[in-house]
Amino acid sequence: IFVKFGQALSTRRDLLPLDIADELAKLQDRVPPFDGQLARETIEAALGKSTAELFVDFDVTPLAAASVAQVHAARLKNADGTPGTAVIVKVLRPAMREFIERDLEVLYAMAQLAERWWAESKRLRPIEIVSEYEKTILDELDLMREAANATQLKRNFAGSALLYVPAIYWELCRTNVMVMERIFGIQISNMARLRELDVDIRKLAENGVEIFFTQVFRHNFFHADMHPGNIFVLADDPANPVYAAVDFGIVGTLDLRDQRYLAENFLAVFNRDYRRVAVLHVESGWVPRTTRVDEMESAVRTVCEPIFDKPLKEISFGTVLLRLFEISRRFNMTLQPQLILLQKTLLNIEGLGRDLYPDLDIWQTASPILRSWMRDRFSTRSVLRSMRSQLPDVIDTVRALPPLLRVAAERAEDGRLRLGVEALEIEELRREIQADRARRDRVTLAAVLLLGGIVWLALARQPVWPGWALCAGAVVAWWRRFS
Repeated sequence: IFVKFGQALSTRRDLLPLDIADELAKLQDRVPPFDGQLARETIEAALGKSTAELFVDFDVTPLAAASVAQVHAARLKNADGTPGTAVIVKVLRPAMREFIERDLEVLYAMAQLAERWWAESKRLRPIEIVSEYEKTILDELDLMREAANATQLKRNFAGSALLYVPAIYWELCRTNVMVMERIFGIQISNMARLRELDVDIRKLAENGVEIFFTQVFRHNFFHADMHPGNIFVLADDPANPVYAAVDFGIVGTLDLRDQRYLAENFLAVFNRDYRRVAVLHVESGWVPRTTRVDEMESAVRTVCEPIFDKPLKEISFGTVLLRLFEISRRFNMTLQPQLILLQKTLLNIEGLGRDLYPDLDIWQTASPILRSWMRDRFSTRSVLRSMRSQLPDVIDTVRALPPLLRVAAERAEDGRLRLGVEALEIEELRREIQADRARRDRVTLAAVLLLGGIVWLALARQPVWPGWALCAGAVVAWWRRFS
């Protein structure tokens, strides 16, 4: 999990010291591999055949290793035994779930401490953030799911000149093994090779932005692990370079409401319409309904104007997000866990684009895509199509209303219709909350006492009785948790 965090940070060389960014970049595809012979045994156990039967050749030395899995080069065997397609075989690291669950326990413990002792936790929702991340990282442990993600993305970009997605060989995929077409491209971080081939770097950077916004707003299905280790460039035509993506374990989607508010927020920011930004935040529920729009408009203007006064190519999404985060506390803006994956991916894409082409104008590239999406999404034809798709549900609801209303009327007539919650139920709920708080207090006290006792005894301090007393106190506090 912490390797994943380092990979995400490594793409923001504009926000980190260069020596730190260089070290973090090693996490993209140079994580220490596990034994290649063990990988071979895993493949053979999963597919029920030896690698000699499955492939003409199989390289036991990993081609690359990452935090969750590693990949080996191989070549498929045709039906007549002749050499077939070059592929990569991705193999999940052994006991990966146990390692991740251990890391998640640490994250949950930190989140629970923050929730209890940090005043900002109600707004920043640390436990919900960890829970959202848990779903994401555990999904990555299922390579069948990753194969399905790759197939969906390939279908979305079928015929596109922007992004190539390798083919999946479904008959050779299992939950811990996946076989995929091998990409012979140039890693996007290899700037020397791209320049040597005279690749159009500006077009490459702008295409990356277009790919991201197309995935989010056109397809509503985006690759959410876009660090340089997962992105290659096909430079057969240097004037029209094509991206090639690998590693589809983490993908994201948004509901229509979030899509709409994000698109409108982006456009409002592009247009420096700060009142619209404030109104959208209130309408979406990202800030309390009682927020004064004029106050928030003024705060957003104060943050954004110094940034937008620069040339567009010098404006960074990362800087804007960080500055807006500064005012979030003032307006009690709650963090949206469902958007964190998107924000992380956006920062990655901008970081990669600026590494390629420092003069990248991300705003100019993104704005036409967002305006086109808004026009199409809320055109008369689109609205009518949406209404038609929802019509069966509306009809079912209308059919169910008469008997429901009849039952409600009968209960009201007999005096048996209850609305709201009785005071007795509220008092019971209050007592349960107080009891739960007391139990948590005792658990925290027990943990502190036990840790203190262990440290005292481990340091071999004399006398030893205070250490044992602390441990005994921990036992008593823990026992009282159940009383």
